[in-house]
Amino acid sequence: MDTSKGKPNKSNILLFIVVCVVVFLLLITQISLRRTSFGLKIGDVATTDITAPKTITYVSDILTEEARQDAADNINNIYLPVDPSISRTQVQNLRYTFQFINVVRNDEYSSRKQKIEDINDISVVDLDESTIEQLLDLSAEDWAVLQEESISILENVMRNSIRETQVISEIQNIPAMINYYISQSVANLVNTMVSRFITANSLYSEELTEKAREEARAAVQPRERTYVINQTIVQKGQIVTTLNYEALNKMGLVVSQNNPEKYISVLCIIAGLAAAFLVYLHWTPNCGINGFTNWLVTAVLFLIYFISGRMITPNHTLIPYVFPAAGLGLTIAALYGTSTAGMISLMLAILIPYDFSNAIVFCIYYLINSLTAVIILGKQRSIGNFLKTGIISGVVCIPIVISYQFMNASIVPDTTGLLSISGAVLLGSIGSATLSLLSHYIIAGWLGIITPTQLMELIRPDSPLLQYMLQHAPGTYQHCLQVANLAEQAARDIGADSLLTRTGAMYHDVGKSLNPLFFVENQVSGVLNLHADLTPQESAATIMKHVTDGVELAHQYHMPKRIIDFILQHHGTNMTRYQYGQAVEQNGAENVDPADFTYPGPIPDSKETALVMLADSVEARARAEHPTTKEEISELVRSMFNLYSSSGQMDNTPLTFRDLTVARQSFERVLQNMYHPRVLYPGQKKKTEENEQKTENNKKDGE
Repeated sequence: MDTSKGKPNKSNILLFIVVCVVVFLLLITQISLRRTSFGLKIGDVATTDITAPKTITYVSDILTEEARQDAADNINNIYLPVDPSISRTQVQNLRYTFQFINVVRNDEYSSRKQKIEDINDISVVDLDESTIEQLLDLSAEDWAVLQEESISILENVMRNSIRETQVISEIQNIPAMINYYISQSVANLVNTMVSRFITANSLYSEELTEKAREEARAAVQPRERTYVINQTIVQKGQIVTTLNYEALNKMGLVVSQNNPEKYISVLCIIAGLAAAFLVYLHWTPNCGINGFTNWLVTAVLFLIYFISGRMITPNHTLIPYVFPAAGLGLTIAALYGTSTAGMISLMLAILIPYDFSNAIVFCIYYLINSLTAVIILGKQRSIGNFLKTGIISGVVCIPIVISYQFMNASIVPDTTGLLSISGAVLLGSIGSATLSLLSHYIIAGWLGIITPTQLMELIRPDSPLLQYMLQHAPGTYQHCLQVANLAEQAARDIGADSLLTRTGAMYHDVGKSLNPLFFVENQVSGVLNLHADLTPQESAATIMKHVTDGVELAHQYHMPKRIIDFILQHHGTNMTRYQYGQAVEQNGAENVDPADFTYPGPIPDSKETALVMLADSVEARARAEHPTTKEEISELVRSMFNLYSSSGQMDNTPLTFRDLTVARQSFERVLQNMYHPRVLYPGQKKKTEENEQKTENNKKDGE
């Protein structure tokens, strides 16, 4: 947001919210141009052949689950070891049954009906009435045989491991275990009695079985599916199965309905990036982008690149690498500087491939490509530098992209594939540089932003307006050269735009070309001083008029607004103090209006215009005073810096105390080289003294 006054502008806040909402809506809505299929559900009939847009290998949750279920189903039920207590209990129950029946058989006082009822009440065994009557009718010998044979067979059977599924088979084996000397009727009773007491003595363990099945499921490796580019996933007329739908979903070819998880995910990524951007702006108040119009241009550019990336790149193999994502960062860097270009490039690199299958690969590629390009471009923004930036950033990204091809591919990519991807990366990088070169010139012209190429044209010696100044005011032209040398070096030292500073310095006094003889640097020795016949007010008005004359000339020669700012601001709201002093001396302070001797301004609003103001005054004073020692130069520069700082002329500039200190030291260093002592040859001393006296006499004419 615009932090020029310390608080975000309401319009900028609204713009920021609108961008966040638009990005949210676009991320939850598929807007790819390659719409192979949408809205399909499991069980639907495909209306067209659907093919894979790229080669992809993914883990199939469906196949993996099927394999795990098969592994679990192959695990048989697990039973505990034989429990001797069960076998012992059953044998004891049989013995108890025989003992009870024996007592009933020998009871002389009970009727037959009573005996049947008593035996029928035995809790450990359920005998039908026919069997009970047979038991009561057995002879003592057969009864003894029945007891002995039944107990023996039951003991033998229960010594074995018997599971629930084996009880029936064990019962079926009883007849074969009965001795052959026993009569059939007794054998039948043996079979009946023993079968009633055979039960499972090896019990099923649900816990152990489930544990074994879970271990079997865990041992199954994830099942992968591979589709090569243009391989058919679903044929026209085919019903979409769960397996087909999974493949379509993995490739982003279907729209998932009612997916709250995606909404939450998109909301989180936007909230995180928005917070990061706001924190960046808070800690970087001088982000290089000022004013709602510039922020609007930045927002529109961001949305154009974001929407284009989301529409063009999905479901393609090479196009994501060709897409000129770095063009956004380069364009912003060229228009407003590199401060914010990196942060916006980071957000774009994350958002474009947000839900792609290879999101991390494209994110890293876009980010490294953009940041490398922005860093290489820097402040050198000629056509050659743009192209060099594109080539270098592409070459840097090629090995990084190739490394991910080897890491993620199930099959090692062939030479043709690697060359194709490398060519796509290089083409995308050069395309980013070319697109940003064109777009930044178009936008700069629309916004009135001056480009480096324009600046280079403007400072050429054969530039029409410079030629006009050289022909009509050669002294002013030389003065502008000296000011440009001072200001440019200082701008370079404090990190300001040195090319813009030099260009502005070359044109700041161009207005003097319309009335050159009113300014001391253009006056020829022996020519009448034109200020001698003017009142102080008229003299001041003539001097100050060079600002409005300069603006008029600048408009006439179609100079950019940014250069006109230097013409308007290089005197700020300072006074023509010599003429003001003359007026006070002649008329008295109460009869003099200071406004008649004050430049209209405005005061400088940038580092560059402030440096030109300082350099202009320092050079003029140094030319008038001719300092000869390091101390004199240092005192001259320091006094001018203190004067403009204390008078409020620097209040609207982003110059820090450190910037002013570095700029002052730069001025001193350059002036020392310009005014270092020289040896005077015989005959030159007198001429030099005459020139110094002439300069002192003309100081009243000011600048």
